[in-house]
Amino acid sequence: MKRLVLIRHGQSEWNKDNRFTGWTDVALSPRGIDEAIAGGKAMREAGFKFEAAYTSYLKRAIKTLWLALEEMDLMYIPVSNSWRLNEKHYGMLTGLNKSETAAKYGDEQVLLWRRGFAIAPPPIDENNEFSPINDPKYKAIPRHEIPLTESLKDCINRLLPYWENEIKPTLIAKNEVLVSAHGNSLRGIVKMLKGMTEEEILELNMPTGIPYVFEFDDNMNLQKDYFLADEATLSAMMAEVANQGKK
Repeated sequence: MKRLVLIRHGQSEWNKDNRFTGWTDVALSPRGIDEAIAGGKAMREAGFKFEAAYTSYLKRAIKTLWLALEEMDLMYIPVSNSWRLNEKHYGMLTGLNKSETAAKYGDEQVLLWRRGFAIAPPPIDENNEFSPINDPKYKAIPRHEIPLTESLKDCINRLLPYWENEIKPTLIAKNEVLVSAHGNSLRGIVKMLKGMTEEEILELNMPTGIPYVFEFDDNMNLQKDYFLADEATLSAMMAEVANQGKK
């Protein structure tokens, strides 16, 4: 049996303030730190012994991975970072309060911008303080590949090559792999693994800090998937994510 675990970073400072974050490099909140440690504890108690881990270029996902691996005494395993695991870019919405934006544009429009499969928000200006164009983290990436806005479809399209060429081969060669990333980049992986429709993925809310386990047979056929949390906790956390974009 092979096991892949996806964990969305713990609550960030902008999650706490209910702001669109995307590629902005925001730190974990105190609650987010606790969530990352709790996620590591849950994986340790479930008996995971990861052989490799992957994360994005954004410190909220990186710190979540560090804290979880420290809790599991697995800080020695190889870790690979890729911008392709970054959160969806929210364009001009970056930094705005989600509820205030919903009050201005309506719940339905904000839901489409947040979760619509092929609908991207208006792009951010290259000179905006939150634009990734001049961020040194991305200096090695061709300028035309750096997004100024993305739909979930765009996010999945830039993620898929990394899954196919890096993460999946590692999982095939080894037995347990951990990915610490973001709500939308992880939803892209989930959609692919479960064969979900565009409508189904719209309804999936990835809770912060709760490990999501996928078990495969040796031929990489998905056998089952489940969260490492009790039903009440999971439902409450998912509802919290779902309500962020409502006025």
